[in-house]
Amino acid sequence: QVKECNGVKVPIDTSKPNPNEVEFDNLYLDMNGIIHPCTHPEDKPAPKNEDEMMVAIFEYIDRIFNIDRRDCLDAKSDPSSPAPRAKMNQQRSRRFRASKEGMEAAEEKQKIRQEILAKGGFLPPEEVKERFDSNCITPGTEFMDNLAKCLRYYIADRLNSDPGWKNLTVILSDASAPGEGEHKIMDYIRRQRAQPNHDPNTHHCLCGADADLIMLGLATHEPNFTIIREEFKPNKPKPCALCNQMGHEVKDCQGLPREKQGKHDQFADTLPVSEQEFIFIRLCVLREYLERELTMASLPFTFDFERSVDDWVFMCFFVGNDFLPHLPSLEIREGAIDRLVNIYKNVVHKTGGYLTESGFVNLQRVQMIMLAVGEVEDSIFKKRKDDDDNFKRRQKEKRKRLKRDQPSFIPGGQFSPQALGNRSSPQAICNPRQAAFEMRMHERQNSTTSASPNTSLTPDSSPSLGGGIKRKPEDSDSEPEPEDNIRLWETGWKQRYYKNKFDVDASDEKFRRKVVQSYVEGLCWVLRYYYQGCASWNWYYPFHYAPFASDFEGIADMPSDFEKGSKPFKPLEQLMGVFPAASGNFLPPTWRKLMTDPESSIIDFYPEDFAIDLNGKKYAWQGVALLPFVDERRLRAALEEVYPDLTPEESRRNSLGGDVLFVGKHHPLCDFIVEQYKTKNTEVVDIPPELCHGIQGKLTLNDNAVLPDQVVQSPVPMLRDLTQNSAVSISFKDPQFAEDFVFKATVLPGAKKPAPVLKPGDWEKTNNDGRPWRPQLGFNRDRKPVHLDQSAFRTLGHTMPRDRGMPGMYPNAVPLGAYGSPYARPLMGSQQQIPKLLSNLRPQESWRGPTPLFQQTPQRTAGAAPLLAWNRVMQSPNQFQPAQYQGLGPMGYPQRPEDRMDRGRQV
Repeated sequence: QVKECNGVKVPIDTSKPNPNEVEFDNLYLDMNGIIHPCTHPEDKPAPKNEDEMMVAIFEYIDRIFNIDRRDCLDAKSDPSSPAPRAKMNQQRSRRFRASKEGMEAAEEKQKIRQEILAKGGFLPPEEVKERFDSNCITPGTEFMDNLAKCLRYYIADRLNSDPGWKNLTVILSDASAPGEGEHKIMDYIRRQRAQPNHDPNTHHCLCGADADLIMLGLATHEPNFTIIREEFKPNKPKPCALCNQMGHEVKDCQGLPREKQGKHDQFADTLPVSEQEFIFIRLCVLREYLERELTMASLPFTFDFERSVDDWVFMCFFVGNDFLPHLPSLEIREGAIDRLVNIYKNVVHKTGGYLTESGFVNLQRVQMIMLAVGEVEDSIFKKRKDDDDNFKRRQKEKRKRLKRDQPSFIPGGQFSPQALGNRSSPQAICNPRQAAFEMRMHERQNSTTSASPNTSLTPDSSPSLGGGIKRKPEDSDSEPEPEDNIRLWETGWKQRYYKNKFDVDASDEKFRRKVVQSYVEGLCWVLRYYYQGCASWNWYYPFHYAPFASDFEGIADMPSDFEKGSKPFKPLEQLMGVFPAASGNFLPPTWRKLMTDPESSIIDFYPEDFAIDLNGKKYAWQGVALLPFVDERRLRAALEEVYPDLTPEESRRNSLGGDVLFVGKHHPLCDFIVEQYKTKNTEVVDIPPELCHGIQGKLTLNDNAVLPDQVVQSPVPMLRDLTQNSAVSISFKDPQFAEDFVFKATVLPGAKKPAPVLKPGDWEKTNNDGRPWRPQLGFNRDRKPVHLDQSAFRTLGHTMPRDRGMPGMYPNAVPLGAYGSPYARPLMGSQQQIPKLLSNLRPQESWRGPTPLFQQTPQRTAGAAPLLAWNRVMQSPNQFQPAQYQGLGPMGYPQRPEDRMDRGRQV
């Protein structure tokens, strides 16, 4: 963790060995999982403006970088550059729903506020602030263009000042480069793997929050692939948006003044600020589980684990993905993946082989799997209904039990019950006679109300017969259920489904086959997208709902080829395809008018309101947004009339770009790139792999390049320009292959299988003796934690500060002398050292595990004995001198002179 001294954050030296005991070679950042958390952080105030948001993004990347350390950094990233047409449908649905839900929430909040104030309730004054429209995080907007400039500045600054970036190769793929961020990363890995000199034992680490990254990582067949993501902590308490108090939502707010809760009342409802924790998902461990799960004996063909992994990834598409709706009979929360695996293992003996090969589908074998699922569809629907009824019955009984066991009266204020283990000192009782009188009066009101439910109390506590207290709907034992016209558990479900969802009769065999064919095309397109790249930029699934598994009959002869030579949408064209009219302010004026003008030829693409089909679900966010599909030909025809209105700046934002490669002055490739600019070489040149960690690709001069000895302008006013720049950038393009080239989905020759991690007990579901499962910390399974007895804990209680803001007693206490301990503090002159006080600690050697990897002889570092030719680069005799940090502001960024404050001490 970053340490602070006098309010200044001291940068971490990431050139040191990784405390996680593993060294990564390549780090990939999917920026979509970074930008969105920075716009609405959980435990911190949201950024007030765009500049603060950019700095928050910089800080987030620094935190990821401090967790990892590697010899090559690839930031092939973006929320989503111009995406394939199949993805745009999902983006369109999300953005329309976000706009609608945001407006409805604002209207509901204002309505409840007026009702509370009309009744004499107390609410703090309403803050007048502009609502942040997250739809601006879309390629083509000014926000994304500014983000690209900020990322270029961030990379140049880090290459100039951070010793951990000394030999890094940084590749930035911003929003102008077509493709989704995670798929651009996968395309880079595939193309590097296909090079003859690629190291098959490269350690990859991908930072992102999408579950698809697990499938994409498995599809690479790389033995060392790790995903790092934020730890998800559900049900985090949030204050009411009206009164800013904890314990209730906006719809339950009553406008009551906050009750004083002790001496520091102003901090009573303040959320504890805590650093976000991260989780490592090691795909080599997942592969161990899959190998045990998918291994089959007595097959009529040779068992190949890598091929069975590809089939498992393909079957997961049936439970839903970003491009296709899930089959009605397959719900992931009902164990659909386990059901598919069991059916697969039973049927694969009859198929004669595997379902897929390097991203291509054998439809005849898939048909056998799907028809086997179709045979049990009816029983799945009936079991779903039974499980749902049983759950509702249990919930009803639980509500009755809680209502019956709820105490009639709980004292509040200074007499309120306190949780056990609360170490805060008890408060002195103030005016106990008045408090006892208020408690008696409150009890009398409760007894009077319960005795006469049709009476109410006047302000002087006397009963009034003017009107009764209306029973709240939430007090009822039954909850309103959405109407289900399909009734999949009753006979005739297929006829009702097609009539309600598609408005056709189930007997219309031609239409059903059209739906099935579109879905089969989608399955082939998605698998090709995962393993080979985008097969078609224009294809999309043209329905809101999926067919039944029992309809997949006769699919073996369906075509699965896609048109070649298709082109992606340009950024502003994609904005017109995914934005609602409410977000039109991010578009040029004449383009925006096409969304709102009643005479517009495409006005039907932008409905102000639309229906949401719950489709058997309970909440609106789970439903299907019934939006009209965008007709590409009509859209392009309408845009031809407004294209001449674009300004030069808007035309630049609307153009497709490419990747940019950055290196610092100590990188072996730096002199080679500088020479290209000196000679003004306009031709495409190949990267010398021996100078760039084995990375291969094409280089061309960049018009807006970062060049040595030239000032790098700061896009953020609070940060100063880089006047002493030594980094350099150049346009980069991945190695190119023929259009019909097939990337083989297999483990490369020479790859070493990681050592097994799982033990025999890990295969059992209850492998922890009934205790709650606890995650493994770090990569060393054999590391043993220190053990303290009771007297040692008491000593820590007297020695360590108690106002750390941590829950519990010592949940995060670290071993003494641990690397980077955040709880270390200077001792006073008369205070004894902690090791002398802890006399009954176990001997230090008794809990120390095996020697950490970073203390052993290095095996795969840049300075060790090289494995490949390009690692035999002569080391520079000059030691890397990091920039001085005296003038750095928060997070180590250079401040403008007028923004710098005199802190009385240099760090």
